[in-house]
Amino acid sequence: MLAFLPGFLTGLSLIIAIGAQNAFVIRQGLTRSHVFLVVAICSIADIALICLGIGGLGALITSLPWLLEVIRWFGVAYLTWFGFRSARAAFKNESLDAAGAAEQSRVKVVTTVLALTLLNPHVYLDTVILVGSIGNQFGDNKWFFAAGASLASVVWFSTAGFGAKAASRLMSKPVFWRVLDIVIACVMFGVALTLATYKFS
Repeated sequence: MLAFLPGFLTGLSLIIAIGAQNAFVIRQGLTRSHVFLVVAICSIADIALICLGIGGLGALITSLPWLLEVIRWFGVAYLTWFGFRSARAAFKNESLDAAGAAEQSRVKVVTTVLALTLLNPHVYLDTVILVGSIGNQFGDNKWFFAAGASLASVVWFSTAGFGAKAASRLMSKPVFWRVLDIVIACVMFGVALTLATYKFS
């Protein structure tokens, strides 16, 4: 427990911040579109990255700064495109229909959530490098730390996705979807700008 609880709290503190991935999970929950699939992909991806970080991938990434630069600019391009798409959707009547939004194909949803997860350098900084470096301080108990951080990811994504899904019945007004798309666009632009100007160390 001395390693598990710090792992859980560390993972939760890093993942709760609203970013591109969380915004997408919440939107999928509100539109009731492939919620379990999105939650499962985000959770599995986080768990895999946490385990890779505990296993030593963080040290490898920090020794290859060019790799973060490549991921950085892919992420900036993708998040900017996603932001423009959300901003445009906010002013189209069809985007305000939750039932219509739920008709997204499974392939499109999987592609989007994987891109938002894997093309964001902050994901690697948080889960691989930061969690990995902290977890390794626990020596032989580092995998208990990893288990705690992994559980935090599962708990958060499940809460964000299924919690939003449960609340979607109360959010049927068109103005809500318009505001949500605008907020998501701002989040995407903000994360893209942060990535473009962030000084990785």
